Amino acid sequence: MRLAVNVFALLIVEYVVPGFSFASIWTAVVAAVVIGIVNTFIKPILQLIALPVSLLTFGLFAFFINVLLLWGSSKVVPGFMIASFNTAIIASIVLSLTSWFLHKLARD
Repeated sequence: MRLAVNVFALLIVEYVVPGFSFASIWTAVVAAVVIGIVNTFIKPILQLIALPVSLLTFGLFAFFINVLLLWGSSKVVPGFMIASFNTAIIASIVLSLTSWFLHKLARD
């Protein structure tokens, strides 16, 4: 269920954010799996290492880490393209809000 919600969230972001695209639906599924793995294993380590900087920037650096991981995921998955770093910033915000909303809907 979580994977389906994440894929749907990615497809919504693709529709809303120009420069954020997938070659096919299967690319979106693979991207959702890769983003899930990155967020589960790599993100906590990076956030722990960057904790002092995040505290000094009031959490802004934690958001920057999230953007970098999304952009990095697009470099790993063939067919998943993010046009620029600015696109990654906007896509990260839209993806976070969309995922939060859809997961809340799915829970209820």
